Amino acid sequence: MNLKDWIRDIPDFPKKGILFRDLTPLLAHPPAFRDAVERITGTYRDQSIDAVAAIDARGFLFGAPVALALGVPLIPLRKANKLPPETVGVDYMLEYGKARIEMIAGALVPDQRVLIVDDLLATGGTAAAALRLIEGRGARAAGAAFVVELTFLNGRAALGNLSVSSLVQY
Repeated sequence: MNLKDWIRDIPDFPKKGILFRDLTPLLAHPPAFRDAVERITGTYRDQSIDAVAAIDARGFLFGAPVALALGVPLIPLRKANKLPPETVGVDYMLEYGKARIEMIAGALVPDQRVLIVDDLLATGGTAAAALRLIEGRGARAAGAAFVVELTFLNGRAALGNLSVSSLVQY
């Protein structure tokens, strides 16, 4: 299935000059949504994944079914102050300022192999913060999976040697 058929382009959103890749049509079409989840799952099924860390918020939509299919825990990585205490987090820079990503303290244990899942890889800042958060708890990132990758922004570079997969590239 060509997943690009189910991704809508929205020019000048959220601001002028940005071309937003909208995955809402893909989510609204069960065969396309299923295909995306199955393709991500298939890539990592034999890689001894111990947990899926899904990035707030659209990453939850793909990370949750991937975690279920792999039979592993889902670890939500949330924006600051969205989880009950006790949390751990890392700060990182965005194009327009500073942000923070957090998870429940104790959600991961040392040496767990964790798959990072999000909807889209752009500059890689948020995914790199997720990687730092996971490794800061002693776990090991086993890879990062994205539905869409904006290759011209070179987000993979922010993830160093981490194995990165994406289903659709622009």
